Amino acid sequence: MKKKALLLFLILIQIVGYTQHLTEDERYVSETNPSVVEKINQWKNLKFGLLMHWGTYSQWGIVESWSLCPEEYGWCERKSGSDPDNYQTYRKEYEGLKTTFNPVKFNPEKWAEAAKNAGMKYVIFTTKHHDGFCMFDSKYTDYKVTDQGCAFSANPRSNISLEIFEAFREQGFWTGAYFSKPDWNNRFYWNPKYPPRDRNVNYDPEEDTATWNRFIDFTHNQLLELLSDYGKIDILWLDGGWVSKKSKEEIHLWYDKELNTASNGYLKRRVINQDIRMDELVEKAREKQPDLIVVDRAVYGKNQNYLTPENRVPEKPLPYPWESCIISGGGWSYTPDAEYMSGREGIQLLVDIVAKGGNLLLNIAPSPEGEWQPGAYGLLKDFGNWMKINGEGIYNSHVLAPYKEDNICMTANPEGNAYFFYLGKENEASLPSEVTIKSHRPADGAIVTLLGTQEPLAWIPDGVGFKVMIPEQIRKNPPCQHVWTIKVSQIE
Repeated sequence: MKKKALLLFLILIQIVGYTQHLTEDERYVSETNPSVVEKINQWKNLKFGLLMHWGTYSQWGIVESWSLCPEEYGWCERKSGSDPDNYQTYRKEYEGLKTTFNPVKFNPEKWAEAAKNAGMKYVIFTTKHHDGFCMFDSKYTDYKVTDQGCAFSANPRSNISLEIFEAFREQGFWTGAYFSKPDWNNRFYWNPKYPPRDRNVNYDPEEDTATWNRFIDFTHNQLLELLSDYGKIDILWLDGGWVSKKSKEEIHLWYDKELNTASNGYLKRRVINQDIRMDELVEKAREKQPDLIVVDRAVYGKNQNYLTPENRVPEKPLPYPWESCIISGGGWSYTPDAEYMSGREGIQLLVDIVAKGGNLLLNIAPSPEGEWQPGAYGLLKDFGNWMKINGEGIYNSHVLAPYKEDNICMTANPEGNAYFFYLGKENEASLPSEVTIKSHRPADGAIVTLLGTQEPLAWIPDGVGFKVMIPEQIRKNPPCQHVWTIKVSQIE
């Protein structure tokens, strides 16, 4: 009995640890800097942004950076190069992709125009991923796109991050710099004296403080470059949450469905105190950009100004600022012949996220030549056609409880208007003759319309809600596809 009780206790501890892992990224510490608070509130109204993962890895069509990491996860699997089973050979060839990276069709103005027409309002670009390759002209490394050893360095637009930021700002976008805190190319992070063991630093920073302090200085210097020399940066989007301050008592239990090496399905990962002095960094960053939004992803604390569920959408509204970063097609990085989500999937995804109070950050990955795939442009065109008609129910909106009933999402805006989004089924080409809203009723004298049409719609009370009649002419000639928006000028 004692053995059984002990086993049950251990299982319970593991379950608690796993549950904590799932929910710990849903804790939030509110910002107190007034100018940053105002900036966050403005960001919450933008609703729709663009994320781009791009680097030398696009030439192999592989997942970004992770094949360099000696961990036994599916996304770390090495499949390219002349001898993918030989780690040292693979790493040398991977880093050699710098010499052949030459995106001669790079045209950020075309991307910015397509994103603007789609209704996007901000862009986050990978200035540096975990592999350490800089898509900007950092003076602290030669592992960068502007180094003469890179094929693209002779191109007048070789400082890719700068070119992207300027092109998108010209279209009225907020700009954000994705930056990886870990750097697997830097000898002060992966010290060549030791082999890398996993994603973490490969020595003990508390034992070798001199080397770790040099890495801190390197990281701070690169970030201050971006915040000094690349114009207005609205968002600093930091990745690599394992690089953070931790106590020795901290225990992380990690569960991965794809890896079943442990009988109970739980895996222990090394926990290392990798204190990058984030408070100090943020203070220096805001000396350069006073209202800068900082997103220290997956690190609980005051430097995570909004939270970023990755490739998932929360089940209900969350009581703090958040965005879902979602792959539009293929993977985060360039995938040859990628299949993109349909217009219906994308638009209904956006509506679902906005109804829950979040933003959608949609990832599109450029090719090694510097192009987007046709599927990306097609998807953005579908977004744009819909947003031109329905955008007023998306931008500057807030949650209207209960946020969704059946296939109808809802939002409201500060002017007192309410919006009810009817999500069409896969083959549903238009609204039905009647639409019933169960949870709200228009005030007496309120005007009910369908966005994209001119004439008011007839409606009648129905219980505590109301029923809207859709004329046959509108059903035969709907103003848009996939989602139709009923606007109520005043709700009770």
